[in-house]
Amino acid sequence: MIRRERLIEGYASVFGETDLAGDVVRAGAFAASLARLSGAPMLFQHRPGKIAGRWLRLVEDGRGLKVRGLVTDETPYGAAALDLIDEGRLGGLSIGFVARDWRARVGGGRVLKRIDLREVSLVASPMLPSARFTPLGETARVAEDQLFEARRAA
Repeated sequence: MIRRERLIEGYASVFGETDLAGDVVRAGAFAASLARLSGAPMLFQHRPGKIAGRWLRLVEDGRGLKVRGLVTDETPYGAAALDLIDEGRLGGLSIGFVARDWRARVGGGRVLKRIDLREVSLVASPMLPSARFTPLGETARVAEDQLFEARRAA
């Protein structure tokens, strides 16, 4: 039984910004992947199988990959994430992906033109410093019409 849940929203990737590894994601990089997805796991700190909640929306817009999700205490990882969010110690997002089309950048890193999204994690220290989420507040149960939606914004 769920006792606590929190709606969050933010950008898991921002186009044109260089991350700490030197990678830059180009606009449109997620389009093909989002068209195929029926869902993406919300993981805690990129730990396989450590589910912290569920993503309700993954949308590529003009700025980047915008996400909205529900963090719940259904698992120990979700409960831990909620505690850290409440303490102000967890606010980053990070993507797990496979690069499908890319080119090397002078000085290191890659320009990522097409990637397959595998998961989006809640993290304390994101590889892309601007990849952050904002807690939107505690919720009652999310309405059925807010189920997962993956689309590319026009």
